Amino acid sequence: MFLHTLGFLFIAFLPLNPSLCEELHPVTSDAMLSYGAYMDGYYADDFGGSNDEVWRSKGTTERLNMPTANIAMAYVSKSTSDDSPWGGELGFMGGSNPNDQRPNTSPIAGMNVLHYLSRANVSFQVKEVEGLKLSAGLINSFIGYESFYAGLNSNYTRAYIADYTPYFLIGAGGQYTVNTDLSFSLFLVTDYNYLQWINNVPKYASQICYRFTPQWTFTENVFFGAEQQNTALQYWRGLSDSIIQWEQEDLLFALAYDIGTEQRSTSQLRSVWMGSAFWARWKIKGPWAMSVRPEVYWDPNGELTGYQQSISAITLTGEYKVPVGPAFMALRTEFRHDTSTGPQGGFYNPASNQQQLVPGQNLFFISMIWSYDKN
Repeated sequence: MFLHTLGFLFIAFLPLNPSLCEELHPVTSDAMLSYGAYMDGYYADDFGGSNDEVWRSKGTTERLNMPTANIAMAYVSKSTSDDSPWGGELGFMGGSNPNDQRPNTSPIAGMNVLHYLSRANVSFQVKEVEGLKLSAGLINSFIGYESFYAGLNSNYTRAYIADYTPYFLIGAGGQYTVNTDLSFSLFLVTDYNYLQWINNVPKYASQICYRFTPQWTFTENVFFGAEQQNTALQYWRGLSDSIIQWEQEDLLFALAYDIGTEQRSTSQLRSVWMGSAFWARWKIKGPWAMSVRPEVYWDPNGELTGYQQSISAITLTGEYKVPVGPAFMALRTEFRHDTSTGPQGGFYNPASNQQQLVPGQNLFFISMIWSYDKN
């Protein structure tokens, strides 16, 4: 428990506001104070169910056939600069998605309070080493392409590879920006699920972010550490998260590929899992946009999803986003088809009260997103 009790003092190297190479242009003067708020809610219909259902094998937006207050979040942050090197973030959140992140076993001490925090960190820009920023605390995870907040994503629901990589991390350290196109990170963090306690051994991770043209960006994230009670090196979990993105004006394309492995100390079984997703987003005209995301996720030993299965899905999203005073309101409709096969694959049958499994499901979402950011 010692590492988690002192989690806000860990040494780690990572950006405070992780998105794809977001901090390749470090602030050098005029540090800014910003604040904002965010809310989203949805209703999901599973085409046949009349009772409240749960989306099997999903870590977010898993409530079906019921109006759901998904996330409400408010934050305040201060960026760093040469003239004002100290910065930080503090935010609070609530709703069904934050509640669903709580683990069923081995919760961290203080989890019932910690899961209401969306951000709690400090940062320091080192004047003596240009491009180096140190940070410590609870941060948004740098691993993965999609955010915990749907308003920052192309689709409302997230891909399976997003749900099975960390959305938040507890850690501390810094990111080194070589130039406007290249940055490196090296860090220590707590457990894969930041609300869970597995052992006292710190986990290792790294990031390389390279923008090789104004449109193309490549990011490689790596996680490596002990996620079992037996902390011998042979039982450590390893994960590679590779992302490439092309963006220009009203078009965006991105591809992510994850592969992970871990050997269980009890059975000596080595599991391998992998997944991939492709995002395409088109801002059609004015407030209108549309997105598509095909994806696959392979978990033959049930290491991450809890079931031996292979999942594929296709998601289509339409968006209408307009300013409402100083804020923005987005209305999204989304259709997705999911298929799960394998010895333990399947989704709950919406027509059955006995939670029978069927290989495929169709879902239709209506969602509303409100956001306000003051910079």
